[in-house]
Amino acid sequence: MTLESKSSITERRLALAGAGVMAAGAAVVGYFNPATNGFFPVCPLFKMTGLACPGCGLTRGFHAFLHGDVLTALGYNLLSPVILFFFGFLFVSLFLTFARGRGLNFRFFGPKLIWGFFIFALAFGIVRNLPYYPFNILYP
Repeated sequence: MTLESKSSITERRLALAGAGVMAAGAAVVGYFNPATNGFFPVCPLFKMTGLACPGCGLTRGFHAFLHGDVLTALGYNLLSPVILFFFGFLFVSLFLTFARGRGLNFRFFGPKLIWGFFIFALAFGIVRNLPYYPFNILYP
């Protein structure tokens, strides 16, 4: 069993900066409602084609999650809990890298899981654009 080496001072500072940027982004999304404030970016695929990509509705969903409205968040994007889990895992890992010199173990996110998620997200993106019930419920 090998011990992972501790991070350098520069890596710790960069991890703190990354965690700070993530916290600031969450604060902005939590304070400003993306449904009513126009400065949030619009999905280019949706703007050009009217089709919802697998990520459409995530910002509004994160806003709803940050206000405790889980059902509304799931209505905006059914994948939002998975993405929120990954961002939370990354945030905790960055903070732990700053605090103790070692982050969380990312071996859980192996190639099979990542490819599986991408295939599932692609299928979700196709299914949510079908104009038939019950698939049209997935459209943001």
